[in-house]
Amino acid sequence: MARAAERATSPRGIIQTLAHRGLTLATAESLTAGGLSSRIAEVPGTSVALLGGVVAYASAVKRNVLGVDAQLLADRGAVDPDVAAAMARGAASCTGADIGIATTGVAGPEPHEGKPVGTVYLGLACRNSARERLELALPAGCAAAAAGLGPETADQWLSGSLRLELHGDRAAIRDASVEGALKLVEDFLATAPHGLGYSV
Repeated sequence: MARAAERATSPRGIIQTLAHRGLTLATAESLTAGGLSSRIAEVPGTSVALLGGVVAYASAVKRNVLGVDAQLLADRGAVDPDVAAAMARGAASCTGADIGIATTGVAGPEPHEGKPVGTVYLGLACRNSARERLELALPAGCAAAAAGLGPETADQWLSGSLRLELHGDRAAIRDASVEGALKLVEDFLATAPHGLGYSV
């Protein structure tokens, strides 16, 4: 799925929706290296919902800080849908947030781990307690996490990933990844049934 890099998604609306529903958010970023959390933090009062973030450029940080399964990383590499989902779970877990959003991919200028430039995976995770309370679901296009999680993890989290195929130079791919991640959070919040209050 290709997405434009235009700033079409409002972090303000996301923060307002999270705050209204009593939800918190955390980020885990590889190729965007803090750009996503920085974009969210442009909103005054972001601290009502954004708890923190981890820049996990190296696989060792994905493994040691975010808790991504070492065998999954060894088998698949860092640019992988299940790694993205695990990064999102790790961000939410280590910060205590309800929702985690993650970015991993190849911004260029060269391919990485056999993946072409512009291949990006966005990870999304939500604690089942919050998901059940608000009747949230993975948005259309998201694939549920299929590897890198044991039965206990699966019971605690709803998690999945969305693949983006982006074009442009390194800066454009990183900007589009940030926009895509914001849109994914917005789409996730919009899966709540009508009548549950403020919606994006």
